[in-house]
Amino acid sequence: MVGVMPSVSIVIPAHNEGPTIERIVRSSFGAVPGAEVIVVDDGSTDDTYEAATRSGARVVRLDPNQGKGAALQRGIEVAGGAILVFIDGDGQDDPSEIPVLVGAFEPDVDLVLGSRFLGDFRPGAITRMNLAGTRFITFLVNRMFGCQVTDPLAGFRAVRASILERVDLKAQGYDIEVDLLLRVLRAGGRVVEVPASRAPRPFGASDLSSFRDGIRIARRIFQVRFEAIPGERPPGELDPDLPAAPDHER
Repeated sequence: MVGVMPSVSIVIPAHNEGPTIERIVRSSFGAVPGAEVIVVDDGSTDDTYEAATRSGARVVRLDPNQGKGAALQRGIEVAGGAILVFIDGDGQDDPSEIPVLVGAFEPDVDLVLGSRFLGDFRPGAITRMNLAGTRFITFLVNRMFGCQVTDPLAGFRAVRASILERVDLKAQGYDIEVDLLLRVLRAGGRVVEVPASRAPRPFGASDLSSFRDGIRIARRIFQVRFEAIPGERPPGELDPDLPAAPDHER
């Protein structure tokens, strides 16, 4: 029916995000009233579980810590929405921008990326090393898959549940973003991008290792590129309607 909002599940992976998780959950409820909010507590040793429970989220606990990819896959398994939104629990993404992601779903759109390069990185939101690594990964993805995305590593994104039934996610760590993106493309899904903001982390430090996880992400790109997947669209014949990468430097 035209004008009816699809059901939305907001999945928040969290590892030791006690200081921020309650605010993220409550802001997510405020951004999309009636949404299902799921926190996957990935083996936290602080009060993440208690804070998330207190905020009204449905909380799933992994023990021990298994990685961001494993946490998101667990969230996908239990989510009931037609649209799944992924947002980090560290406070760097803005839940008030969730409606922009959800609003970008046209009938033929399967995945919406919240691109920080179309939006903005606020001061201190990313290190120079991680920025350089992201640019390299973006070049690699676009060159190897014949697409034109600006932010393949964006963790803030939304995906149609129906396309997830046609992909086999394998990433357990921070390579989950490229794993999902590239498998959706290979399944013939349409991907679009919308501007998103990225703030500095307000508490704690990221678990991401620039070198170790960068290597893992690059290996995942090659693995998906050369993997034989019956019935999926060959790389190089991907969606030509993806937005062009920005021609300016940030």
